[in-house]
Amino acid sequence: MSFSPPKTQLLDTILPSEPLLLMGAGPVPISHAVSRANGVVINHLGETMDKVVRNVKKMGRYAFQTVSDKIIGVSGPASAAMEMAIANILWPGRSVLALSMGTFSGRMAEMAKGVGADVTLLKSNGIQPVRVEQVREALSKQNFDVITLAQGETSCGVELKCLPEVARLAKENGALVVVDAVCTLTTMPMQMDEWGIDIAIAGGQKGLSSIPGVSLIAFSEEAWKTVKSRKARQPHWCLDALRAQTFWGSQQYHYTAPVPGILALYEALRQICEETLPVRFERHRTSSIALQAGVETMGLQLFVPIKDRLNSVVAIQTPKDADNAQIRKTMSNRFHVEISGAFGLDIMRIGQMGEQCRSQNLFKVLYALGMSCRQQGVDLDVSLGMAELERNLVIDPENIVD
Repeated sequence: MSFSPPKTQLLDTILPSEPLLLMGAGPVPISHAVSRANGVVINHLGETMDKVVRNVKKMGRYAFQTVSDKIIGVSGPASAAMEMAIANILWPGRSVLALSMGTFSGRMAEMAKGVGADVTLLKSNGIQPVRVEQVREALSKQNFDVITLAQGETSCGVELKCLPEVARLAKENGALVVVDAVCTLTTMPMQMDEWGIDIAIAGGQKGLSSIPGVSLIAFSEEAWKTVKSRKARQPHWCLDALRAQTFWGSQQYHYTAPVPGILALYEALRQICEETLPVRFERHRTSSIALQAGVETMGLQLFVPIKDRLNSVVAIQTPKDADNAQIRKTMSNRFHVEISGAFGLDIMRIGQMGEQCRSQNLFKVLYALGMSCRQQGVDLDVSLGMAELERNLVIDPENIVD
């Protein structure tokens, strides 16, 4: 049997003539500098790559706020970094308390079950995070080796604001703390060393505003001791942290690294360091609060109460009798703006991460959302919402704390 080559379209004929503005829950837009870096291929074991890796680790320490040198890039999405964390510190006979507020925090519990750990799932009640009192009660009943959680639950827009207190309780009870910081790292404070976090996970495509498919993970010295103490055979090759450290620690071969992705990550981290974290945090806070004010003033309702609301991903209730999917389709087709739906929830999600937090993007997404809702008969005052957005788009230098 012989096969003829299929006739395929040029990529330019598949891609939209005007690129969509990505204002969903990820991936997010990237800067031109990150895009240029992602177009370069160099030797993954050469001297230039050695300098790149050393600087990614150095800048990663700043982003994670840690002195640890166990910072590893992962050739895969944030879920791969999550799996590296779980597979290297959990195995049959070890126990984990998994704090679940939605899809991604619950995913770590599924991974822990997959490696044979004893999993206790602590779920939040309704549209809110797990409370510190629930964690304290769970820890009073049983000792756990590990606690897993998400600082921000991307799937529903809820933030675990009691993270420092939960981490402190974990330390008092001898448990390692694993944090999904995919949508929160560099968009809001996340103090790895100060708060006692043992493993923090970040994906390139959200808070870091780099490309999808390359992620970053940081291990504390205590977590690394656990990794090294493992007696059971490691079922993974690519996600074996000890093997990965041969490349990220001493530039020896592990597998062929995703060179363009690491270069893109380098440039994204460099821009974060240039901006500085305090300034970046304030830019994200101001941008998100302004967007939220515009959405509410326009006449839509936010999904999460303000005391538990995640600024990095803003969840909006779909108006009554409106079609969520059709609203988003109109936004894409007519206004070239893309936002996200959700996993089993009738909400729309607008991302506020990295390059999304620019004033021109806020005005465009708010106008597109309002006009697309009005096309379905939703009574909104789009002009009033736009005016409120503009009124709130002022960064107060007094709020920037070094």
